[in-house]
Amino acid sequence: MAEQTASFPQPTGAPGAPPPPDGGKPDAAVVRDALGVGIAVGLSGFAFGVTSAGSGLILLQTCALSLLVFTGASQFALVGALAAGGNPYTAAAGAFFLGVRNALYGLRLSQLLSLPRPLKPLAAQWVIDETTAVTLPQPTRRAARIAFSVTGLTLYVLWNLTTLLGALGAEALGDTKTWGLDAAGPAVFLALLAPMLKSATERVTAGLAVLLALGLLPVLPAGVPVLVSALSAPVVLFLMGRGGDRGPDASGPTTKPREGA
Repeated sequence: MAEQTASFPQPTGAPGAPPPPDGGKPDAAVVRDALGVGIAVGLSGFAFGVTSAGSGLILLQTCALSLLVFTGASQFALVGALAAGGNPYTAAAGAFFLGVRNALYGLRLSQLLSLPRPLKPLAAQWVIDETTAVTLPQPTRRAARIAFSVTGLTLYVLWNLTTLLGALGAEALGDTKTWGLDAAGPAVFLALLAPMLKSATERVTAGLAVLLALGLLPVLPAGVPVLVSALSAPVVLFLMGRGGDRGPDASGPTTKPREGA
């Protein structure tokens, strides 16, 4: 199958700044945005370290989760279920379901980044909410690769470092809710997502996804409401497609062209 080359808009750089080599976003701006997200979300590793230690996991287990799993929502779901006295297998299943979305991210990022085959297994470790949110809006493939690499590296290093510090200082830090660290990741992700909802269709889809996730949260295992909320996209597209099909009928009968002169 022939490789499909993505078509990107080519915005101009800032006035007075030298134009980027491919006419896209300046590299410095991409790095700045990526570092901002990586640092902000990476600090929430403190909350995971403390929560994991409080759930009964030892230091080695806590650090292994951040090193090998590296998807915050799934990690929090796992240790949260364990802390509540849940079955380890049930907790692991919930964390797995919550992490399935990363596979969907990978399908899109694989086409966008077009990395060499040997690098793809390594890059897969960094396919998470934040790297996806920073990478997708980039105007060129070069900018997308920089955004993905800087966000992934910064977040991976800082997340693992703060996980270690949080687990070591669990007793000193106390309840992470007092610090607000547990909300840092979701808050940053929402801040990245909001500007991307430009059309009415996108806003309606996001709103329906929120309602589905919140409504199903009390009745389904952890992770499943997030997957079910993804159904909002085909539902909205289907309804809008039906509305578009009825559009010409709703506007009344069309005027027939006159025959002859």
